[in-house]
Amino acid sequence: MSEETRDTNGTILADGDNVTVIKDLKVKGTSSTIKRGTLVKGIRLTGNPDEVECRVAKIKGLVLRTEFLKKA
Repeated sequence: MSEETRDTNGTILADGDNVTVIKDLKVKGTSSTIKRGTLVKGIRLTGNPDEVECRVAKIKGLVLRTEFLKKA
């Protein structure tokens, strides 16, 4: 990976890190919403430095933009 994956505060993220959602996010294709302050455990980095893959509340394979996350 050439670019580092960073959260909204500029902190470098790594595989397995725990992050917190900083804004309510609607999940496309479902009726659920990820609430602000939700702890997301064990993220996985993708090839894109602006996105991470994770699992939240029974939603597997969810991709979140790093601009809505901060390291916990």
